[in-house]
Amino acid sequence: MTDVMDRVNRASTVRFVELFGPIYEHSPWIAQRAYAHRPFADMEAMLAAMRHELDRATSAEKMALIHAHPELAQRMGVDPTLTSASAAEQASAGLDRLTPDEFATFRALNDAYATKFGIPFIICVRRSDKDGILNGMRSRLENTPEAEQQAALHEINKIAALRLADVLARLEQEP
Repeated sequence: MTDVMDRVNRASTVRFVELFGPIYEHSPWIAQRAYAHRPFADMEAMLAAMRHELDRATSAEKMALIHAHPELAQRMGVDPTLTSASAAEQASAGLDRLTPDEFATFRALNDAYATKFGIPFIICVRRSDKDGILNGMRSRLENTPEAEQQAALHEINKIAALRLADVLARLEQEP
C-alpha cells in the first residue's frame, strides 16, 4: 500500500480528482479540497481528510451531497443519474432483483421517507441486505429531520470508505 500512497501523493490535482472524485456521489469537490491535505500516510489519513472537508462544508453543500444520492430500489434504467458504483452497490444487496411486492414496499417507504424528510433514504447497502435496509427505513422514519440528516451523512461516509478502499485496491493492481 505504501507504493500506492506514494503514487496518490504525487498525483496532480486533476488526476487525484479523477480517481477520487467519485468517492462521494456526484461531489468531486470533496476530493478536490482533500487534495490540499497531502501527503497521506495511508488510507485512513486520506479518508480523514475527506471527512474533514465534508464536516467543514456548508449546510447547502451537505444537502446537495445528500440529494445527489439515488433513491434505493428504483427499477434499473429509471434513474439516469445512477452511477455505476451505486448500481453495483444496490445489486450487491439484491435491490435490482425485487419481487413486485418488495418493490411496492420499498416504493411506499421511500415515498414516506421523502415526504417526511425531503431527502433520499441513504444507507451503506454493501453492509446490509434487503431486510436490514427495510428495517432501517422503518426505524429511521422515527428520527427528527436533523437527526436524519446526520444519519445520512454518517452512512455517506461509510459508503465513501468502501469506495476509497476499492479505488486504492485497483491502483495497487496497476503497474
